[in-house]
Amino acid sequence: MDKWLKLDAQLSARLHVAEKPGLLRRLAIFFGHSGDSWFWGLGLALVMWLGSADWRSRALALFVGIVLTAIVVMAIKFSVRRARPAGEWGRIYRKADPHSFPSGHAARAAMLAALGLALGPAWFGALLVVWAPLVGLARVATGLHFVSDVVVGWLLGILMGWVTLQVLGLDAVAAWLPF
Repeated sequence: MDKWLKLDAQLSARLHVAEKPGLLRRLAIFFGHSGDSWFWGLGLALVMWLGSADWRSRALALFVGIVLTAIVVMAIKFSVRRARPAGEWGRIYRKADPHSFPSGHAARAAMLAALGLALGPAWFGALLVVWAPLVGLARVATGLHFVSDVVVGWLLGILMGWVTLQVLGLDAVAAWLPF
């Protein structure tokens, strides 16, 4: 196991751009923040307030998914207690949550993409499927997660998308998921 953790840390360090000024750093910061739960909560609240009935329904499903995913991620984080990679960038994340495994941002992004695909419209699902990997990669690039944190977060997020559909009674829409 130590060999895998060392390899994970080396690969993660090679992808790290947080302390290197330039376009990649700015993109990593942008995409990393785009997966913040407060950002999605605020956006979904606006959609529930101003959106059509269809979009209000989607927003509620996405909100439920965010809450369920957060509960599961935090339970795992406080069970595993893996420290974040060493680094200076992202103090607010490091202070609020010192644990890195699994990546909540990656899990949230993958869950949102799964729900976006299931609930539609097609352009919305496609947009989230392109966006979700960028969020996860950004979390590694900013030095807040190891690659394995993000990969497990993505897998957990897909599972939580399916769980959310089951909880909401949307079984017919969940048929495309592989489990």
